[in-house]
Amino acid sequence: MPLIAVVVAALAIGFEQLVQWKYGPMGIIAFVALSIGIKAKNTMIGGVGAVILVMLLAQSG
Repeated sequence: MPLIAVVVAALAIGFEQLVQWKYGPMGIIAFVALSIGIKAKNTMIGGVGAVILVMLLAQSG
């Protein structure tokens, strides 16, 4: 079980670094808002983070 937690944490950190590298500070703010919204089960914060990420993804495409 601890191995799975370490792997998941490593993937999350890797994804966070990728978002920050590609989308800058706004990407990391959106990712943090999405993470907090999911953990706190707050749909408003999670939705705001998701919308910002989608907008950033749409800009680059």
